[in-house]
Amino acid sequence: MRTFESLTEREILALAISLEEEDGRVYEDFAAALEANYPEQAAKFREMRQQEDGHRHRLLNLFRARFGEHVPLIRRQDVRGFVNRPPVWLVRPLGLRRVQKTAESMEVETGRFYEAVARRTTDAGIRQLLGDLAEEERHHAQTAEQISHAKLSEDEASRAKRLFLLQVVQPGLAGLMDGSVSTLAPLFAAAFATHSSPETFLVGMAAAVGAGISMGFAEALSDDGTLTGRGHPWARGFVCGGMTAVGGIGHTLPFLISNLKTATTIAVCVVLLELAAISWVRHRYMDASLASALLQVLLGGALVFLAGVLIGNS
Repeated sequence: MRTFESLTEREILALAISLEEEDGRVYEDFAAALEANYPEQAAKFREMRQQEDGHRHRLLNLFRARFGEHVPLIRRQDVRGFVNRPPVWLVRPLGLRRVQKTAESMEVETGRFYEAVARRTTDAGIRQLLGDLAEEERHHAQTAEQISHAKLSEDEASRAKRLFLLQVVQPGLAGLMDGSVSTLAPLFAAAFATHSSPETFLVGMAAAVGAGISMGFAEALSDDGTLTGRGHPWARGFVCGGMTAVGGIGHTLPFLISNLKTATTIAVCVVLLELAAISWVRHRYMDASLASALLQVLLGGALVFLAGVLIGNS
């Protein structure tokens, strides 16, 4: 691996050509990945890809004039100082924010490279071109930053909302419902069977953590998101498992209070708040009427709670 300082002017230009080729390919990959959900943003990345192609042509013309037709293959991984980038095809899904951050860091890195090598080259033509390209890369970095802040069209906003529902709201809501409802039976069964807050707390924590792990793996293994567009499976699993654990822990924490009657009363109030929150989320994001969502969630919670009481008193 070589250092910047050891590169000749011929090698500097060859490396710059390679960088522009790679960046152009990456932007084309970004555009293809965003096309379905963010067509306007994809078009901006294609414009940036064309500009990178223009940079490459200018570098090639200067290289031919100075050093001839043969351009040695010098890649970024051959020179010390560049940041390792994961291949685009291995990074899925490619969200708008992630793409913007990656593009911004690419342009900043390339711009710094041009500035660094322009300062040490003695050829006036090469120095001028590299300085111009460094300035243009700074503008590209600003463009990349603006892409994520650009106002989405109605179609893009609708698609973004759909992705948010598929990748975050649905697994999170499923986990919260499971954690809030399924752990009621073992928790309150333990409360009425043992008449002990500490023992009930341990049972509740075990049920919440166990349910979180189970739901997390179940969601992650349900599909890989390739065909459904539901996002990275382990990200969904983390959301689903985390919300399941939160739902179960919420009404378990009151049993840290030593007085069982007080703890049970507070736990019931927490359960009602959890069920109300679930109903609101279903109404807000799943287009369910608030009355219908409340009825369904409260009925399910009441049945599980009753099962726990009956089992605990048996």
